[in-house]
Parts: sequence; structure tokens; C-alpha cells
Amino acid sequence: MDSASQPAAAAGTVKLGDLTAHRMGFGAMRLCGPSVWGPPKDRAAAHAVLRRAVELGIDFIDTADSYGPEVDETLIAEALHPYPDGLVIGTKGGLLRPSPPRWDTDGRPEHLRRALEGSLKRLKLDRVDLYQLHAPDFKVPLADSVGALADAQRAGKIRHIGVSNVSVKELEQARRIAPIVSVQNRYNLEDRGSEDVLGACERLGIAFLPWFPLGAGAALRSSKVKRIAARVGASPAQVLLAWLLAKSPAMLPIPGTASLAHLDENARAATLKLPADDLAALR
Repeated sequence: MDSASQPAAAAGTVKLGDLTAHRMGFGAMRLCGPSVWGPPKDRAAAHAVLRRAVELGIDFIDTADSYGPEVDETLIAEALHPYPDGLVIGTKGGLLRPSPPRWDTDGRPEHLRRALEGSLKRLKLDRVDLYQLHAPDFKVPLADSVGALADAQRAGKIRHIGVSNVSVKELEQARRIAPIVSVQNRYNLEDRGSEDVLGACERLGIAFLPWFPLGAGAALRSSKVKRIAARVGASPAQVLLAWLLAKSPAMLPIPGTASLAHLDENARAATLKLPADDLAALR
């Protein structure tokens, strides 16, 4: 595959159950309005970003019913349905958005069943490739939440199940209920609190999707990252994404943006191989 026209393919691939995806994905959350609330100001521009992502070799798109809420999945279907062969769409359920600042957990089986049906309708799918529990709900046994997804999988509505925002113990609990193919936790150069979860994913052959992959901005502004970026002829964001890719073969970064320019920049990070001394400096 041509790394010039489809740079995302240069990152290699990762398995999601029986599916394969390039290790540079796209997080569609930022296509929504401010605070991930409401529709984008320019719907056509959001569609253009999604279509460009596929052109760049990105074949994994991450979304959730809570993005918008219920906006992001609709945008994806508007832009890309009927979906190109090989495109894997992962969505999530288990968070409610009663107002822009709130992200409330709801892991009740009855809620997850309704959430899944809504996602299928918005995405125009009979079966979703990857459905992740967005976060454990302390008010509901994790086995009940994951069990509801396992029931939907047996019914043919979910191909593969993933979990998000979990500990190693919660991952182990989920795996006792159903096969788990992915974990989506916060992870970046500044925040490695899920290092143990990443290690478990490596051992188990589970894909690890780091959300907030560029962090809160401190790493982008750090003199160390800027020096490396200047030395290798890349942007600080590309250095951080290349570091993630080099960190683990289980890693599937999903940087998000509403900008075509930033989308291209992020995808081209897949072609960047950082020298060993620079990787060591970022450890």
C-alpha cells in the first residue's frame, strides 16, 4: 500500500477479534459541536473529514452514542454509508448526557439494549463491528452490563465486545463473561496510569485504544518533544503519536480532529519511526 497516499497503513495492523485494522485510527468525537454537544457548525466539513480519513488509509473509526449525544454516529452514516470494504466502526454505550458538562454512567442491561438499538439505527447497521461498554457503572454489577452485551452478541447484533475505562481487575471480570477484543483507556505521554492495563492487553492479544492520545497539551509544549520534532522533521503531535505506536504493538491510537489539515498530520505520524535514542528520552 502506498504510504504517500495512504499513510495510516504504514503503522502496521492490529487484530480486533477476527478483524484487522491499521494501527492509526480516527476518533470522531470532535466532529460534534462544542463540548461534544449538538451538531457541528459545518456539517459538510465534518463529512469531508470522515471521507478524507478513509482516503488516508484509516480503517478504524471510533464513536459513541453519547457523542452529541446521538450526533456522531449519524454523521458517520451520512458521510460513509454504504461503508467501504474493510472499514471497522467501533461505538460505545453506557454513558448518558443530560447536559453538556455531564457524562453519567448507566450500565443497566435495559439501557444498554436500548443504546445498542439506537446505535444500529443511526449507523445503518444490522450488526456493529465493535461495541464497547463506555465505562463501568458502580451501581450495576459489571457482569450484568457485559452480560447484556454478550446476549446481544449471541443475537447477532454485536460482532465483537470491548470495554473502556477499566482496571486490570475489571478487564479480567469482563473476560469471564465474554471474549473481549479491545480496551479503550486514557493513555498518553503525560498520563500512563493505565500502564498495567496496556501490559495485560499485550499479554492477552487485546487491542489497546488510548483515548486523549495527545494529552492536555503539556507534552506538546515540552522542550524535549519540540527538540525531537525539530530533529526528525515532524510536528510535536506526530512525535507523540509515533511514540504511542512504538510503545506497544497492541496500541491503536485514535486521535480526533475536525480539521482536514490536522487529520493529514495525524495520519502521517504513522510513517514516522523515531530513533532509539529519542524513544529512550521519552521513556
